[in-house]
This record gives sequence, C-alpha cells and structure tokens, in this order.
Amino acid sequence: MEKKLQHYRFVLLGGLLVGAFALLAFRLVDLQVWRHEELLDLAQHNTVRRVRNPARRGDILDINGTLLASSIKVKNICADPSLLGNLQAAVARAIAPVLGVDENRLCEKLLATNRTTRDGKVVPRLYVPVAQQVPVEKWEQVKEIMANFPVPELERKPHLTRAEKLFLQGLRRRAIAVDGPDDQVRQYPQGTLAAHVLGFVGRNPDTNSIDFGQLIGVEGIERTFNKKLAGASGWRVIERDCRGNEMVAWRDQDVPARDGFNVVLTIDAVVQTLLENALREGLSSSSAANITGIILRPRTGEILAMASLPDFDPNRVPHNAELRRNRAISDFYEPGSTFKIVTVAAALQEGVVALNDRVDCENGAFKFGGRTLHDAHGGHGILSVKNIITKSSNIGAAKIGLKLGERRLFDYLGEFGFGLPTGIALPAEARGLVHPIKEWSKVSIVQIPMGHGVAVTRLQMTMAMAALANEGWLMRPMLVNRLQDNSGRLITRFEPQRVRQVVSADTAREMVEALKTVVLPGGTAVQAALTNYTVAGKTGTAQKPGPGGYQAGKYIASFIGFFPADNPEVCISIVLDEPKNGYYGGVVAAPIFKQVGSAVAGYLHIPPDVGPVATNTTLSHLNLGSARTPGRLTLNDN
Repeated sequence: MEKKLQHYRFVLLGGLLVGAFALLAFRLVDLQVWRHEELLDLAQHNTVRRVRNPARRGDILDINGTLLASSIKVKNICADPSLLGNLQAAVARAIAPVLGVDENRLCEKLLATNRTTRDGKVVPRLYVPVAQQVPVEKWEQVKEIMANFPVPELERKPHLTRAEKLFLQGLRRRAIAVDGPDDQVRQYPQGTLAAHVLGFVGRNPDTNSIDFGQLIGVEGIERTFNKKLAGASGWRVIERDCRGNEMVAWRDQDVPARDGFNVVLTIDAVVQTLLENALREGLSSSSAANITGIILRPRTGEILAMASLPDFDPNRVPHNAELRRNRAISDFYEPGSTFKIVTVAAALQEGVVALNDRVDCENGAFKFGGRTLHDAHGGHGILSVKNIITKSSNIGAAKIGLKLGERRLFDYLGEFGFGLPTGIALPAEARGLVHPIKEWSKVSIVQIPMGHGVAVTRLQMTMAMAALANEGWLMRPMLVNRLQDNSGRLITRFEPQRVRQVVSADTAREMVEALKTVVLPGGTAVQAALTNYTVAGKTGTAQKPGPGGYQAGKYIASFIGFFPADNPEVCISIVLDEPKNGYYGGVVAAPIFKQVGSAVAGYLHIPPDVGPVATNTTLSHLNLGSARTPGRLTLNDN
C-alpha cells in the first residue's frame, strides 16, 4: 500500500513537472513565434528612437551680401529642482544674467521642488522650464558655469560620502539641461527693411511630417523659395539602454541634414533704404493712407528696391493683415493718366497717329456716349500727340483711343501685360482687371485710354513704362539673382527674361521723346526734373471708384519715370493712395521721385547726361558702411 502511494505521488509530481514544462514551452512559443512581431515592435518602441537632425534654414542676402534674413540655432533650457539641494537662489543668480531672464522669477521656479498629483500625492518636481530659444553660445556659457558651480561647504571636506559625490555630480551635470532637440529661430537684422519682399516664417503645423514644428515660409521670398531655403532634414535611428543613454554601437541609420541654400536678391539694401526713407517722409507730409515705391533696371527687369508703407517688422509679425500686404503687387487700382502711355504707344505702333499729328481737345469738354469728358488741368484747344502726353489731356487720349478702336486697344492691354501676372517671385500677386470687349460699356473706349475702367497693379504699370525705356521690350520682373550654399558656391543663377516686344524700338523712342516733355516747363511734372539728368515720365491722378460711383475727394496720385532718358539706368515708380495735402501726381508724387532719383543716381554713380559733368559724386549724406556688412542701414540727417 505504501509503495502504491509513493508511485501515485511520483506520477503526480512527474505530471505536474511535465505540465509546467508544457506550459512554459507554450508560453515560449507564444512569445517567440506567434507574438514575435508584436513584441519586437513594442520593444523597439520603448528603446529605439528616430531622432531628427534639422537642417539650418538658408540666409537671404541683398545683391552686395548684406544679411537680410538669417537663422540661428537655439536651445530650450529646463531644470530639475530635485538636484539643486538648497542652492536655488545661488544658481538663479549665476545663470539668469546669461539667459536674459529675471533672477527673482527664476528663483521662484527653482524653489518649487514639489508638486501635487491629481490623486493628492506630493511628489518631487523633476522638470521646470527655464528659458526658451536660447542661442547656443549662451547655453555653452551656462554649461560652463554649472560644470564649475562652487559648493564651498563640500569642497572644503577632505573626503566626500557617496551621497555627496552624487549630489555634486547631479548639480553640475544634470540640474540645468537642454529640453528636447535643437531648434532655430529666424532673425531679420535690418528690421523693417524690405519687409514685404522678405516676408516672414511660421512653424510647420503638419504633425505627420518629419519637419513638424520647423520654420516654414509664410509670405514673401520666405514662402516662394521655402523649399530651397529649408534644405532637407536628416535623421538617425538610435537605441537606448535602461538609463536612457544611446548605445552608439547599435546605431542603425545616420543621415546628415542638408542645410538650405542662401537666396541672393537683386535688391540693393542701400537703394531700398533710400526709397523707404523718402516714402516715409512723403507719407508723413501727404497724410496718405499708404504709399508704394519701386526701383528697377529697365533693360533687365532687376528690382533694386520695392517698398510699401505702412510696413512691419518681420521679427515681430503683427496681427493686422493690412500692414503685411505688399501693395505693390497685391492691390490693383485705376491708374489714371499714367495709362495714357499705353494708348499713345499703341496708336503710334499701329500708324493711327504720328507724334506731330494735331488733335482737337475741345477746350476741356467732350461729349461722348451721353457723358462729358473733362481735362484735369484746364481746357486745351488743338494739341499735338506729343503735347497730349505733355499736358496729360484726357480728351486727347480719348480721341486717340477712338481712332485705335476697341479690338486693337484691348489687344495692346494684353501685350503690355495688364490682366496677367508679371511672374515676379512673390506670392499673392494680383492680375489686375481687364474686362473682355463684350463687357465694355458705350464709354469704355474713351475711359480706358485715359486710365479709367481698367485696374492694374503698381508693378504692372511700372513694367509697362520700363518697356518703353527698353526699346519696347517687356521684361519679366527679376527679384532673385542667384542661389548659393553656405560656402558661397554658386548653385543657380537667374538671368533676365524678355517676355515680348510690345512696340518697336522706333515707337519706343518716339514715346521717350514725348515723355521727356512732361518734366519740362509746361508739363505736368516739373517737380520731377533732375539737375544733371534727362528724365522721361508720366503723372497719374485718378479718382477712386467705390459703391455707387467715384468717391469725392479720394484719389490715387502717381509718377513713373526713368533716367537718363535716352540711356536709362533706373525706372522709379511712386504711388500715393488718398493723399490729403494735394492730390495731383505732379504735386505729391513727382517731388518724391526727384528725391529718390537724385540719391540713387549718386549711389549708383550714374553718369550725368546734361549740364556740367559731376567730377565728384557726393554721397556724404549716406552711411554706406553697413551696405556690405550685417547691421541696420542708416541715413544721416544732414
């Protein structure tokens, strides 16, 4: 009986052992075979990390290398109060000046050593944000301070306990640390200079992108050339041990980042400064709602300066969208008399009129289609086609438009680029407004020739004038000269592009002869004349349309001109919206053209073509030192 009982016990024990091993084998098969992929993914999730290696966003430079936009690497700094002991005040005193934060507020943060959880438990506070977007060089200073942080009561001891050694190690190595990966911030060293051209950046909102949270262009060149500026982020796949340290031997991938390219503009920072300062004075003296200016080279279409005031500082982007509008390309308006250059040039090209043909301007009142047209500067009798430009006769332009006819007039609107984008390398460019012929009213054929019933952008109108200065060739506006890498190696160079020849060289020369008379005595823009240069240009004064018709007392005043007239180097456009102290283009815009033109001619060393040849171009009123080095461009007051 006893043997039989022992036999049962042995069988039972053997069965239990076999069962246990069977269960263990089943569990091993379950973990190692059936759930292998699931558990491998879980393990990798806990230990393997894909760390992004962000690319540095490229710089934006002017044509001379002046830094207009740049990115600096920054770090977010945090603290572990549990590692500070009773040294919170001393640490705050040491690092607050370097980080540029308030010492007392930092001390309060560091003294908050405990926190209360949702279930009411009090636990040590292991994380406190200290400072955001700290430049790398300042973080290195903080690291140096903390690595050598003095603790006299411990340093005087001949022997330290293990706890004291760990405290010193934690204080000096981990108490103040970097929070998360490196970041970068965008800086605009010249402040508001060329703000509407440069634009600004935001943060990538796409949570599924590897570049989530990284800088992304929102407006201006920052947006148009975002991919070139942004570069390509790299990454590395790492594995960490239980303490969170990377096991370098197990590093799987290590793809370096490719920094963004630098964009070199055609903008000249000195010319941009001259333009903005003159516009700012003009805005103040005229009390206009806004003012814009464009300076470009007619032969190439290179834009040397483009400005719209009021402006903004891209370092502190305002919420007011109106301040951020680049009105030179995004707003369109009825141009008024500057548009007469299109009507007369088209008529000359088609042989409808000759420059010396005489037109009856009806002494200032002309009835057509149930409307009466008037001349803005008093009545005129018989005027030559040239003098219609000189005197800016609305009636004369209307009669030339009638001779040209609807179809040919409409065709030349398209030839000069109206109703079409210019193709400038900026976002949000308006097309303007050119109605098809079938939508014209009875009086459109006489309104459009004098600049009403059609809407254009400031840039479109400037390019049309520049085409006449360039022997009839319409150019594509050019804002970017080249792309280069950080070492200055050329990546891409952009060349001037001809769009089309809108009128022949002979017609363009005839128009230049007519436009020269506008700034002479008897013309509408005598205040635009330059002492040593022959100027060709045209004034514009247009009443602003609104609900129910044109608005009383609200005008767009403009002057667009170029010089030297027979060998043009620059074309300058000045447009004021709702000036209060005078509203004729020859009164409020022409003087600004003269101020800008005189300064730009001196800076660019444009040879005079009339009067005594200047032997010493005076630039004493300019501080040009910053034109080729970073820093705010300034003008002296004298």
